[in-house]
Amino acid sequence: MIGALGTLIRRELMLAFGLGGGTRGSAGFIMPIIFFLAVATIYPFAVGPDAQLLGRTGGGVIWVAALLASILPIDRLVQADMDQGMIDQYVVRGLSEELVALAKTIGHWLSFGPPLMLAAVISAGLLGQTSEQLLTIEIGLACATPALAALGVMIAALTAGLRHGAALGGLLLLPLAVPLLIFGAGSLAPGSQNGLLLLAAASLLLTVICPIAAGAAIRAGRE
Repeated sequence: MIGALGTLIRRELMLAFGLGGGTRGSAGFIMPIIFFLAVATIYPFAVGPDAQLLGRTGGGVIWVAALLASILPIDRLVQADMDQGMIDQYVVRGLSEELVALAKTIGHWLSFGPPLMLAAVISAGLLGQTSEQLLTIEIGLACATPALAALGVMIAALTAGLRHGAALGGLLLLPLAVPLLIFGAGSLAPGSQNGLLLLAAASLLLTVICPIAAGAAIRAGRE
């Protein structure tokens, strides 16, 4: 089972980076990062030269950009494999839908989370964040990105096969991810470091539950 999980994760990474010959292409990996950096680049022009205001609000902008960036790859996570019959092949070979969903979650996080955390360093500089704020942001993103990846796979499984599934997926993901946004951005306020503990707890809960729900959704879609 561990060997099968590793194989599935490797395939997900190859598809995410455009190396697997699938339909996702490298855009599935790079577009969320470009969007994230674009938000961080444009926002200072809207705020103006007020460095104090930029420093106070920049952390929240990073969290909003991270949440919105996580929506972009949703339509490519499950739909393509269902259309190509890959999910059916996995099940025929004795792999459960939950295992497939877990592999997709881990693969999606590896292609999305660490690059986003690296991009956050650049964004923090553009948005006037201090080194202490940057450290809090990075810890928060390390906690939250697995949950965002798990939510993305779950929503992708729920909307697979539906018309306008990408738009519907974004509408479904946003309210579910709001607790992560609240706790993550709230942890940046002075004396609110406990927000990271709440963020970690919410992220752990979502990371555990979402692959199970995604597996059930994939099974229902196959039937």
